[in-house]
Amino acid sequence: MGRITTRPRPELILKQQLQELFAAAVERLKRDGVLAPDQQVAVRFERARQKQHGDFATNMALSLAKTCGQAPRKLAQLIIDALPAAPEIVKVEIAGPGFINVFLAADSQSQVVGAIRDAGNGYGRSTLGAGQKVVIEFVSANPTGPLHVGHGRGAAFGDSLARLLAATGFAVVTEYYVNDAGRQMDILAVSVWLRYLELCGEQIAFPDNAYQGDYIFDIAATVHREHGDRYRHPGDTVCADIDGQDLELQLDSLIQRAKMLLGQEGYRHVLGVGLNALTADIRGDLEQFNVNFDRWYSERSLIDDHHLDNALQALAKSGNVFERDGALWFRSTAFGDEKDRVVVRENGAPTYFASDIAYHLNKLERGFDRLIDVWGADHHGYMPRMKAALQAMHYDPDRLVVLLVQFAALYRGGEKVSMSTRTGEFVTLRELRQEVGTDAARFFYVQRKAEQHMDFDLDLAKSQSNENPVYYVQYAHARICSVFRQAAEKHIDTGDLDGADLSLLGEDHEIALVNTLSRFPEVVENAAVNYEPHQVAYYLRSLANDFHTYYNAHNFLGVAPNLRRARVALIDATRQVLANGLELIGVHAPDKM
Repeated sequence: MGRITTRPRPELILKQQLQELFAAAVERLKRDGVLAPDQQVAVRFERARQKQHGDFATNMALSLAKTCGQAPRKLAQLIIDALPAAPEIVKVEIAGPGFINVFLAADSQSQVVGAIRDAGNGYGRSTLGAGQKVVIEFVSANPTGPLHVGHGRGAAFGDSLARLLAATGFAVVTEYYVNDAGRQMDILAVSVWLRYLELCGEQIAFPDNAYQGDYIFDIAATVHREHGDRYRHPGDTVCADIDGQDLELQLDSLIQRAKMLLGQEGYRHVLGVGLNALTADIRGDLEQFNVNFDRWYSERSLIDDHHLDNALQALAKSGNVFERDGALWFRSTAFGDEKDRVVVRENGAPTYFASDIAYHLNKLERGFDRLIDVWGADHHGYMPRMKAALQAMHYDPDRLVVLLVQFAALYRGGEKVSMSTRTGEFVTLRELRQEVGTDAARFFYVQRKAEQHMDFDLDLAKSQSNENPVYYVQYAHARICSVFRQAAEKHIDTGDLDGADLSLLGEDHEIALVNTLSRFPEVVENAAVNYEPHQVAYYLRSLANDFHTYYNAHNFLGVAPNLRRARVALIDATRQVLANGLELIGVHAPDKM
């Protein structure tokens, strides 16, 4: 994903210069008796949010005023008067109760252009994470059917977050937790088997609470094609004595009947065909969605490799496990949960919660410093019990970070799209991707905070207009590439861009564009540490707007050679930042559109 530049970031160079200048002012005020000789002063600058407030601002006068007995605005003026002369600063002014706003010379900002072109795809990267080991688990849909549009939002968010953390120096591993054990797998197996029996000619009353989709027929057809009537049993035998039972009891009876009639080997084979087909389908969908996991972690392996036993023993050793009504319970209320939780049912089967405890314990034992789980918003109540389990096993519960992703509603022609397809269940991620494309889907998914509900406008996502954010951003990149093609076609010499005189970039549009470019590393770091990929999407829209405005107002090629080189260097740096930003959210940067 690109090399890491060793050149200091331009905005950090500027901040360091400002800190040195203001530190010199502080020393002068100490000599003049305004500040005590041993006064500790933290000189910090933040980028100004609005252009009229300059480029950087500090609240140092406000923080120092009380200790030195000065009014904040008066102290701010004393600090300004004590500043050494510096060509980088064109103006310093006091704002509000005592903030100091600093306005920088345009040519001091323009150095970012050279830094971007020097760093290439490494611009925006940092070592902020210092190699901390992070595992991000996301999507993790049960392999009982295709991925739907809700899974798509979690996939786009989780993958973008992984890219952001990796870009800021964290050692990131992505995992898909495959729920290949438990009752849902039994329901999948019996659903496939019953459809298989229908293909064999048996009359079966297919349960309403089994898996209904056409994909079950497809899997059953595979079993029938490969094995003929090998797993056939009379329909009357399969469905005997289940009428009148509760629907869930009927399904449980059919599961037990399937295990008895098929035997262990036959049952595992039918289940395996379904599991493998659906897992492969999910994996393929995600790869087409530009999401590739480092590891697919099997829930079944928790049992086979004794991780589940180890987790239950760790809980028992902590003294927070007890028996009641034949089941084994975890006393999670001792750690702030609203009620205690069953970990082993009265029939001896572990709960999903027990498997999740084992999985998270295993991640900690593998040496991860931080465990990030991306869950659907409906799992909000699950968070306290997971943290309780970690705390009971003497781990810091804050090492677990749970991020919730809201569902997305689809709209076409201003009308909400019914969440149904040929499967009769939901709109699949594949159908969404085929309709609007991977790039549009991913950009739309991450352009809002994950915890916010989003309305996905299908017509907008497919439109080629400035209102379509992904088109607007990608078009900016393609437009810049077209400038270079025009230069080549017309044999216009753009010269040595590395030697461009960037001080010529003094137009308002150029200054605005340079300022936006310089903010990119800050945006990346903020987006990473706050787990907010939408910050990158929002930034890219802002950068694209600055470029399109510049493009529409100025000529790049038909100007004097020195100015041409400077402007072409500027748009080349813009192209690089657009590409870097799009890469962070898994969206392509096209050369043509």
